[in-house]
Amino acid sequence: MAPKTETVNPAHAVRRVRLWYSLVIVIIAVFGLRLFYIQVIRYDYYRDAALSDQLKQYQIPATRGIIKAHNGDTVVPIVLNQKLYTLFANPAFIKDVDKYADAVTKIIGGQPSDYTAQLKKKGTQYAVLGKKLTEEQSKAVAALKLPGLGTEEQQYRTYPQQQLASQLLGFVNNDGVGKYGIEQALNKELSGTPGELKAITDVHGVPLAASKDNIQKAAQPGKNVVLTIDLAMQAQMEKALQQRAQSTKSELLSAVIMDPNTGAIKAMANYPTYNPAKINDVEDPSVFQNAVVTHAIEPGSIMKVLTTAAALDQGVIKPNTSWYDPAQWTVNGYTITNIEEDGGARTQTVASTLALSLNTGVTWELMQMGGGQINAQAIAAWHSYMADHYLFGKETGVEQGYEGAGYVPGANPKKPAIALTYANSSFGQGVTITAMQAAAALSGVVNGGTYYQPTLVDQTINADGTTTKQQPKVLKKGVVSAQTSQAMLPLMEQVVDHYRSTGFTFMKFGEEYMVGGKTGTAQIAQPGGGYSDNDFNGTYMGFVGGDQPQYVIAVFNNKPKVNGYAGSQAGQPVFADLAHMLINNGFVTPKN
Repeated sequence: MAPKTETVNPAHAVRRVRLWYSLVIVIIAVFGLRLFYIQVIRYDYYRDAALSDQLKQYQIPATRGIIKAHNGDTVVPIVLNQKLYTLFANPAFIKDVDKYADAVTKIIGGQPSDYTAQLKKKGTQYAVLGKKLTEEQSKAVAALKLPGLGTEEQQYRTYPQQQLASQLLGFVNNDGVGKYGIEQALNKELSGTPGELKAITDVHGVPLAASKDNIQKAAQPGKNVVLTIDLAMQAQMEKALQQRAQSTKSELLSAVIMDPNTGAIKAMANYPTYNPAKINDVEDPSVFQNAVVTHAIEPGSIMKVLTTAAALDQGVIKPNTSWYDPAQWTVNGYTITNIEEDGGARTQTVASTLALSLNTGVTWELMQMGGGQINAQAIAAWHSYMADHYLFGKETGVEQGYEGAGYVPGANPKKPAIALTYANSSFGQGVTITAMQAAAALSGVVNGGTYYQPTLVDQTINADGTTTKQQPKVLKKGVVSAQTSQAMLPLMEQVVDHYRSTGFTFMKFGEEYMVGGKTGTAQIAQPGGGYSDNDFNGTYMGFVGGDQPQYVIAVFNNKPKVNGYAGSQAGQPVFADLAHMLINNGFVTPKN
């Protein structure tokens, strides 16, 4: 029987072919429309989504400005930058943690366990494994060619002068931020502006340098800074402070030398000090502070110079005024007497008030400001000179971190025992100032009456080499009149003459130089009230010059262990050391 043959209807075949063809066309159209939607309509969205996995943003650190200082007629760097490297890992690319940990250990030392926690860290693309790697170590890391492991260059501060001027300089911490001193005060100017790199990376996170999507913004280097300090003065000051602090067993010894005619600081130091290259070795962080500007204390009898200047300036006394000293005053029920033997009740003068350091003398001067008594008028007048003329109770604005403002008592005449408070302040108790404030105020008294803002910055230098010279900044004119200023010079010179004639032979200076000053012995306030009978601060402030004062010096010696008055035994010798240094090294121009 012959097989049955199925007859194919040509019309049906055509319909099936057309059906499949139409289906293919629809499918192609759907894919086409989808691709059009993705590649055209939603192009930006999907491009950004793709880039989010490959686009990495890197910060390009700016080179920190270097710091220079004067060394005679030249300028030399005292803070430089050293190129070192930070070792980092991106844990997202790391599978074999042990392999990476062993490799890192062989290059930078330590134990593998020191690095495994960072290598396993989740939620970060940047885990720091080590800092301050050398260039050789950085190259060794690169040679490993391990995905997600790399180094980046960083600048670290280096100090060619070691610990010289460390407290006025400050340092830069591991985050690149200036701390203390001028590094903190001028952190913004020194830091510059970081650049940035937005880069397309490969699967290992390595930037593809040729990608058109890379965006780079160049870093702007920080400014270089030239300081006003003279390195020869600075070095000799630090040596003198160390010797005197050790011989007097002082807790802290601070000093500053200032040009009274510009406010420029020529030297400034404290002892003890530290080496900024070894900050991790410092046990007491208080040593980081520049006590010249941060440490406000009751200054003691150096204030008598300023009280006398205020009384002279108001016209209530004259340089040759004499007065009868009863050897004591009773104020608010308390008796004010003199620490030093004054010879008892007798006639005194303005000159002997300073030379003998009479508490009763400056109390009498304060009375004259009130017409003969310590009243509201006297209190207001003396407060005005302390706060508005000498600018106590305010920061000077010197370029240093953590500057202290000190304290001036309020002038409310109704406040209990306010007369006693102001009598005490006339001889430097009950008011606190820094050595910087003392130097700046005295400068205003002896330079003709202008208060210049203390400054450490001589000039700044931009990355393109343009230089900006810092001009003296006047904060106050009429600190005292020119007449009062000239009257104060011989009065302060007579104090130096008095001490030389009474046995302090180190206070002898040549006749071709003018040297004036005043000692201060300040009782130290106790936390519970009252003053210590055993601990004192020794202070001194004065000037050195030829025809006119060229330098002002302020010395604050905290808790020296000496026999006699702290001012004359522990403050005055430091002043003498510095004054002789200035004269002997030719820094002072002799009288014509």
